[in-house]
This record gives sequence, structure tokens and C-alpha cells, in this order.
Amino acid sequence: MAEPPSFASRDPLSPQFWDERFAQSFTPWDRGGVPQALRDFVARSPRPLTTLIPGCGSAYELVVLCAAGWDATAIDFAPEAVARGKALAGQWEKRVVEADFFAWQPPRPLELIYECAFLCALPPAMRPQVAARWAGLLAPGARVAGFFFFDQAVKGPPFGIDRAGLDALMAPYFDCIEDEPVSDSIPVFAGKERWMAWRRR
Repeated sequence: MAEPPSFASRDPLSPQFWDERFAQSFTPWDRGGVPQALRDFVARSPRPLTTLIPGCGSAYELVVLCAAGWDATAIDFAPEAVARGKALAGQWEKRVVEADFFAWQPPRPLELIYECAFLCALPPAMRPQVAARWAGLLAPGARVAGFFFFDQAVKGPPFGIDRAGLDALMAPYFDCIEDEPVSDSIPVFAGKERWMAWRRR
């Protein structure tokens, strides 16, 4: 196995950390496509939803959502990620935006926040801020849905969480309404992630 490249930045809270990895194509968290659970979620939704994809990276999912008629926006604070997302988004490139999740304001009320390797990309100490921000962006009945990474390893990213920790994190704001195994995980997440949907109280 090849050694990973050397990087100057070790802080995942810095855009430079992610820029370096995208610039050198060292993105082991990148699925290279759209997971089946999201496709199924879109197919069974009774109508399109106004959706945010935070920490979008390559933003593959944006194309699937927009093609299905959803009003979706993908944001990332790393310029290299945004450039890659725009390049892959085609006609929807303007929906890929360079922005900080904690400061960005939606132009329209959100109905869904899609979670895919965003929570686990940030140090565990940031989790309460993420959950509070999700809650602040969503009205009652709106949802956070996507992939949650369960692992006990201390090093990251990705930083795993245990189920009790996730329940405690979400309990002040959300109820879990979907919880399913994932059949098409990439190696870094294999056997350690679940598709979940959480509804804002």
C-alpha cells in the first residue's frame, strides 16, 4: 500500500487541511458517486425538498437531487472542494457555494439537511455546535438524513461516535425516524455506518 502524501495542515477545522487533500487527490472518504440509500430516499419522497448539503466535497449528490427537481444547495469552506464540486455539477454549478456551515444563511427555509461525512469530519468537541446548528436551520418537522459513522477510534478524521453518544447529541432537538444498515459503504466506512433520518421537534 502506498504511503499517504505528507501535508502541512493537521487541523480539520482549517480549510487548508481539506484543500491540501483535494489538491493531491487524497480523499479516502470520497464515495465517487451517490449512495443507494439517498437514491431510495429521493425516490420515496412524496415531493422535492429544499435541501442543504454541508461539507459537500465533490457534491455528487447535488446532481441527483437537482435532476429530481429538488431545490438543493451544496456548501463547503474549502476552495479546492468547491472547485471540484462545481466541475462535477455541470448545469447546477452555481448551486455549489463556498461558505462556512456555521455562518451560511439559507435563502429559503430548509426541509432537509443531508449528512454525509460532515459530522465525522469535525473533531468530537464540535459535535454539540453541529447539532445545535442543524436544529437552528430546521423548522419542526424538517429532517436531518444521511449517513452516521459509528467507531471507537480516537484518531481521525473520520471521527466516529457511539450510538449512545449520537442519541444524546440529537435528543434535545430531534427524534430518530429511520435507522437502516448500509450495503454499499466505501472501505473507510464499511460496517460502521448507518442510514438515519432525524425529525426536528
